[in-house]
Amino acid sequence: MITDPDLWNSLPAPALLLNADDTVADSNPAAENFLNLSAKALVGALVWDKVMIDAPLEEAFGRARNTRTPLFVNDVDVGSGERPPLQCNVQFAPLSGAQNQMLMLISPREISTRIAQNAQSYRAARSAIGMAEMLAHEIKNPLAGIAGSAQLLSMGLSGEDLELTHLIVEETRRIVKLLEQVEQFGNLQLPKLKPVNIHDVLDRARQSASVGFGAHMMMIENYDPSLPPTHADADQLQQVFLNLLKNAAEAGGPGGSITLRTFYEPALRLRRKDGTQARLPLQVEIIDDGPGLPPDIAAEVFEPFVSGRENGTGLGLALVSKLVADMGGWISVNSVPGRTVFRVSLPTVPRHLAQQEEDD
Repeated sequence: MITDPDLWNSLPAPALLLNADDTVADSNPAAENFLNLSAKALVGALVWDKVMIDAPLEEAFGRARNTRTPLFVNDVDVGSGERPPLQCNVQFAPLSGAQNQMLMLISPREISTRIAQNAQSYRAARSAIGMAEMLAHEIKNPLAGIAGSAQLLSMGLSGEDLELTHLIVEETRRIVKLLEQVEQFGNLQLPKLKPVNIHDVLDRARQSASVGFGAHMMMIENYDPSLPPTHADADQLQQVFLNLLKNAAEAGGPGGSITLRTFYEPALRLRRKDGTQARLPLQVEIIDDGPGLPPDIAAEVFEPFVSGRENGTGLGLALVSKLVADMGGWISVNSVPGRTVFRVSLPTVPRHLAQQEEDD
């Protein structure tokens, strides 16, 4: 039994108190936030039914309980049925003064390693985009000449020959459109950061999608109305959400659904290049029930020219990744058949700016 409820409730790490039969005796607020489950749903339930750990722990945990010794498990994926897994360290320890009760602490790992990998991929992507930008102007001019010549030829042709000239014109136009997207990718302005209400931006993106490319999908909102403002560029953030919604709409067929979910995750932190840490507690998830990402591209989906769709340019998600990174955020994806989750993690407004706005 927890004798100091104030200390228990103020613990920043997710913590569960386990009974002798492996049921949950108590959970702190951080655990409820991390697992996206209420204390009512957790208390009395078998811990292994609520906390999904990608490692065979029951036997080792049983030995630790019997010998009253701690157990440490590092670098495992931990989640629940209500949230995708996150790599964590998990610790079990006997509770002093309590018979057969164990304390379970979940420590989500910093995402610095994956950020470094993403940064390296991003630098390589920028080099590829830079080269493509230099070639774009040179390529577009001769393409225009090819298309014009094909149109002139078509005036004196018929049958299969006419079809071939039409094909030349259509393909040159498609390539020009791709080059224009490459140019747009390289010419983006730096974000103008200010306090932004995530739900206002999400609602605008959802409304636009609902009357356009996402009209065939059912939109489901699962918002946490208590979220504070983020520090972002509202227009660029809307572009991010529109791209993700379009991606979800194209993945799902008629009668499919897209869920827009927001929640607070206090444990998520990003390590900047200068060694300082940035908290990214504001989470936005866009979830579709489509077939999922092809396994061979799932790890590279945010890189330019990687696409799982026929005739896809592979620039949409690369653009999203760039915009999110420029705003100090982080984007990730978790995909299995029937459920693909794109998560955008964003910072809150810096304290000194929030105070300044209150004073104004």
